[in-house]
Amino acid sequence: MSSLVLEVRDRIARPGTKKFVKYSAVSVVAVLVTAITQTICLGLFHVPAGWSAVIASAVAAVPSYVLNRRWVWGASSRSHFLKEVLPFWVMFAIGLGFATLASILAAAAADDVSHLAKTFIVVGSSIFAYGVLWIVKYVVMNKILFAHHEQDLEPALDGRSGLPT
Repeated sequence: MSSLVLEVRDRIARPGTKKFVKYSAVSVVAVLVTAITQTICLGLFHVPAGWSAVIASAVAAVPSYVLNRRWVWGASSRSHFLKEVLPFWVMFAIGLGFATLASILAAAAADDVSHLAKTFIVVGSSIFAYGVLWIVKYVVMNKILFAHHEQDLEPALDGRSGLPT
C-alpha cells in the first residue's frame, strides 16, 4: 500500500478520529432525517415553516441522542438525567430555536418564489442553522456530556488499582 493510504488509515484508527468520524456519521443521519421530515411537512402537507422545523427537529433528535450516546461515546448504562439528558435537550432547544428562526426568515424571504423552491430554501436554511452549531455540540458532548471523568470510574477501569487495563 502507498504511504498516503497507510497514513490515512493510521489517522482514522486513532480513538479521537474514530469518535469524530462516528459523530459526523450520526450528524449525517440526523440531517437526512431532518431534511426528509421537514420537506414532507412543508412541501407535501404545507405545514408552516416554523412548525415544520420543530417537527423535523423533534423527529431527528431521538436517533441523534441514541446513536451519539451508544455508538459514538459508547455509553451503555442508563442515561443520567442531569449529566446527559438535560444538557442534550438544552442543546436541542438552542438548535431548534436557530433552525426555526432560520426557517421562518427564509420562508418570509422566499415568499415570491414557487412552493418547491421555497421548500428547498427553507429546508436548506434550517440545515445551515444546525451546521453552525455542529462543532460546538461536538465539543460539549465530547468534553462534558459523555466524557469519562477519572474520579467517576471504578479503580480497576482507570488504572488506579495497579491491574492491567
